[in-house]
Amino acid sequence: MFERPSSGETALLVQLDLGERDYLERLDEFRLLVSSAGGRAVGVIGGRRASPDPACFAGKGKVSEIRDTAVALCADIVVFNHELSPGQQRNLERELSLRVIDRSSLILDIFALRAKSHEGKLQVELAQLQHLSTRLVRGWTHLERQKGGIGLRGPGEKQLETDRRLLGQRVALLKERLRKLAKQRQLRRRARVRREVMSVSLVGYTNAGKSTLFNALTKSKAFAADQLFATLDTTTRRLFVPDVGPIVVSDTVGFVRDLPHALVAAFHATLEETVLADVLLHVVDASSAAREQQIHSVNAVLNELGADEESQIIVWNKIDLTTIDSGVERDDCGKISRVKLSARNMEGLHFLRDSLAEIAARGTAISDPRSSENLVLD
Repeated sequence: MFERPSSGETALLVQLDLGERDYLERLDEFRLLVSSAGGRAVGVIGGRRASPDPACFAGKGKVSEIRDTAVALCADIVVFNHELSPGQQRNLERELSLRVIDRSSLILDIFALRAKSHEGKLQVELAQLQHLSTRLVRGWTHLERQKGGIGLRGPGEKQLETDRRLLGQRVALLKERLRKLAKQRQLRRRARVRREVMSVSLVGYTNAGKSTLFNALTKSKAFAADQLFATLDTTTRRLFVPDVGPIVVSDTVGFVRDLPHALVAAFHATLEETVLADVLLHVVDASSAAREQQIHSVNAVLNELGADEESQIIVWNKIDLTTIDSGVERDDCGKISRVKLSARNMEGLHFLRDSLAEIAARGTAISDPRSSENLVLD
């Protein structure tokens, strides 16, 4: 269904400067994405353009440079850190005689590698099908074999039309299965509400340390690694807070700038835990030079999910990699605005535990970080 780089496959990276800010940070993240997908970057092609070329995204001269470099470096695949239209992708593959994928396809591929649960795999497949349906030219007849094949094709129906119809049937089936799983999750959530248990969701940019913080808080063993999108499947655990009782903490998928809309749509059911949480712990990599842009990206996705009005605490993680001291910051009204800690070595973790206890006890102890002067990003 989806061609993905195998371990050690050599990739030529292409990132053009279209006038965006943080070009170097985007490039560093691009390298991490490729390595997370199992690729090995052998070179980078850059350059400036005022706007993308309608035919090949890059101009003729740049396409020739990409082709010559790919041949010289024996690249197996060319990866663009941009969104390519179906026509641009086809034109590039014809000009380069190599497989070409764009940023969205790359992120979808990483999700396919990381998904472990049944629901996670269904969500990834749905996102892939919705994304690749716009690039449908051939190769979807394997779906016909899953359906039985005989009797499905009408007289004189073209192969492409058949593939599109079968693709639509598969998408509808996946949506129905995910709808049933979402209904089951809703029933479990209602039971928690009846017991008046406070819910907390960890959100943040990918690789900010959410799973490490989740494990430290709940004494769990959720998978945590120094790689992008290490967590896809939402994990929920109970946390006992002294003088308050149990609360529910959920670890969710990390966000990234320019996250494919197909992924946001497919994972919407899972991310309902985020939308309906009483408190969001927005985990930020305090050691990242791009932390402000990352906060922006996360809040943009939260806005798309309808969770932008939820109570939110900024948690500056990885302070062990900086000169920042652990502690709690409050606004002028005395409400909690930011907690600084290191989940890896437990430094300052008690500040977060105390903050959660205060929030659970008072219910209004959180400052809106988006209105704080020290978090204004533009």
